[in-house]
Amino acid sequence: MGKRAGGVMATGLAAPVRALPIGARLSCADNTGAKEIQIISVVGLKGKRRRLLSAGVGDQVVASVKKGTPEFRKQIVRAVVIRQKKPYLRSDGIRIKFEDNAAAIITPDGSPKGSEIRGPIAKEAAERWPKLAGIATMVV
Repeated sequence: MGKRAGGVMATGLAAPVRALPIGARLSCADNTGAKEIQIISVVGLKGKRRRLLSAGVGDQVVASVKKGTPEFRKQIVRAVVIRQKKPYLRSDGIRIKFEDNAAAIITPDGSPKGSEIRGPIAKEAAERWPKLAGIATMVV
């Protein structure tokens, strides 16, 4: 993918606003046993000194499980952000936002750990992660 230039990627696609900084807590939308996760870092981003990295829809993050089943708590996992509250602009001019911030836990090779995703998944995340789109109930 190309670099961002004023919110629009060099490829011509509108890039979702990165609205979830390190430390943000997301609800876990899959059935792995985790209920809430906290972002530790964003995979593939290099930041600026003393500025927190932020994640947006479709970004892969490293997170810590804060709430969930006892065997799943306190684990470090990889997840993909599938929904965010902050509105962002799509390339067709539509602004989209969701009711909550949510993520789905994945394995290091990119396949989902759960067998279903509750609630909608953003089209941007579904295009970038086709295996997640396969287990999603609805793509918006």
